[in-house]
This record gives sequence, structure tokens and C-alpha cells, in this order.
Amino acid sequence: MAKGEIILLADDDADDVLLVRMALKEAGFENPIFVVCDGQEAIQYLSGEGLYADRAQFPVPQLLLLDLKMPQMTGFEVLAWLRQRREWNGLPVVILTGSCYEPEVKHAYELGANSFLTKPSDFSAFVGTMKQMAHFCLGKARLPETMPIFPRELRRATPPPPGKGP
Repeated sequence: MAKGEIILLADDDADDVLLVRMALKEAGFENPIFVVCDGQEAIQYLSGEGLYADRAQFPVPQLLLLDLKMPQMTGFEVLAWLRQRREWNGLPVVILTGSCYEPEVKHAYELGANSFLTKPSDFSAFVGTMKQMAHFCLGKARLPETMPIFPRELRRATPPPPGKGP
């Protein structure tokens, strides 16, 4: 699996953060997970601003797990901000929330979410859900290398394929 793929988790509930970490690990994913606790912090991270200016320390994520109900800015507001920026159009965004309210599901997809997952109350079901999501988003799905989200200065430090320059 793609162990180096960075996950950004935007969730203000420490218990949910711990559950996501445990579920991904149990599912066999050891990916680095960076956590932000509110919508404004998510935007600062994605923008590389303030505390998150050092991309060596806070790399560009390949997946955003986004809770809807957060302080400062909701997940909907983060998603709307994200999809208005061309450089982030290719970033997979998975809504990971306790809600299964149909208008919220519909609104998330209208704003450009790639998936909407409701956190199951059973841990083994949650592990299964996270395994399927991570397997697809980090193992099977592929973003084009020419996406604006990955300008040369922000790419992961991976060697180019043989015969290809940076």
C-alpha cells in the first residue's frame, strides 16, 4: 500500500481522531496522518500559512478526511473554499462524519466531496469502512502528476522514474 501518502484529518473530536488512527492502523495503513482541529486550521494547513508554512514539516496531503461539524469553519465551508481553488481540485475529499442526514449528504456532494462516510458505531465496522476507503483513495486511485496541486516545490521527495527528470 502507499505508506508515504499523507492524510490530512480535519476533526475537532480527539476520540474520533484516535478512532480514525486506530482503524487505519488495524486496516493495515501506516500512512502519516496530520490532524487539524477546526476549519480555519485546515485552510491554513492547505494554504501552507502560519504554523504550516514549512512543507517539509507539513507536507501536501494526498487525501483529506473532513468532519462537517467543527468550530471556526464547518467542513462545508472548508470544502467550498477548497473547490474554488484550481490547485486543490484534484485533492480527494472524504467526508467522515457522524451524520447521515440526507440534505447534508446532498450538500457535500454538490460542493465537490468525493465520498461521504458515516462513522459506524461498531469499531470493527469502522475498520472495514476505513480499509475500503483507504484502499481505494490511497491504493487504487491515482492523481495525475501534472495536477496543479503538486507544483515541483511541493511534491513529495520521491525519485523520478528511470529516464525522467524532475
